[in-house]
Amino acid sequence: MELIRGIHNILSSHHGCVLTIGNFDGVHRGHAQVIANLVQKAKQLSLPPTVMTFEPQPQELFRGENAPARLSLLRDKIVLLDELGVERLVCVNFNRAFADQPAEHFIEELLVRKLGIKYLVVGDDFCFGKGRKGDFDMLKQAGTRYGFTVVSTQSFIVGSQRVSSTAVREQLAKGNLEQARRLLGHPFTLSGRVAHGQKIGRTIGFPTANIALKRNVVPVRGVFAVKLYWEDSDIYEGVANIGFRPTVNGQICQLEVHLLDFEGDIYGKHVEVELVAKLRDEQPFDSLDALKQQILNDANEARALFGNDAG
Repeated sequence: MELIRGIHNILSSHHGCVLTIGNFDGVHRGHAQVIANLVQKAKQLSLPPTVMTFEPQPQELFRGENAPARLSLLRDKIVLLDELGVERLVCVNFNRAFADQPAEHFIEELLVRKLGIKYLVVGDDFCFGKGRKGDFDMLKQAGTRYGFTVVSTQSFIVGSQRVSSTAVREQLAKGNLEQARRLLGHPFTLSGRVAHGQKIGRTIGFPTANIALKRNVVPVRGVFAVKLYWEDSDIYEGVANIGFRPTVNGQICQLEVHLLDFEGDIYGKHVEVELVAKLRDEQPFDSLDALKQQILNDANEARALFGNDAG
């Protein structure tokens, strides 16, 4: 898949495509259905199936820390969209200047002149341009004028429950990982680079991998049984804490993973952490000894869940 990072990197050779536009947060089953239809249409027209998405996501610009918790970072989206058969990903820098352009300019300059779209799939609630003046009806009218077809994503939703990123967030917040996985169509993972932490876990016999989460808001909190892996590695089982570490006065939300039966050094590696099951909520402890005992209990519970021997 080709990543086009920024409108200024759209070349004349990129002219002509079938396109869908959205956040594609989580790249869930609803998204997968839309993209499957986009790929099918692209084959009929002999054009590349293309996705346009935004960084940051629009709500993150407008609402800051009050924006919905992000399910997937751009790096995660790239992997998932590539697996679905997307050939080009146009990643637009969503800033005030872009948000404030006239809706007509977005259509005429970006969609028609630069991308040369022939088929467009968007949500029927999609709004764009200054004052959110652009909408589905404006796109339909532009399609008639410039010769491209516009269809709604609602045409491709299957089943009684409409899958949405909001529904996935709700299940994750409740700790219903299996239901979240069903909605996503794939396991929920968090990814990041392993960094040096305060080494507190090491002092109590439970060394942890500290993974920086490049998110304003994280959609899950608590203690989880997890699987961890990186490129070309084995899959390792472990226990993860996602939260603010109240026992040691933590100030920022981070992901810490204690791997079961693992001795290696993974500092600097970019890892994927798959959340398998929630064990409990995060809680403060009176002492490091009490924390140590709880981590031991968590590790034993995770071993049982994974079917391992506690010995």
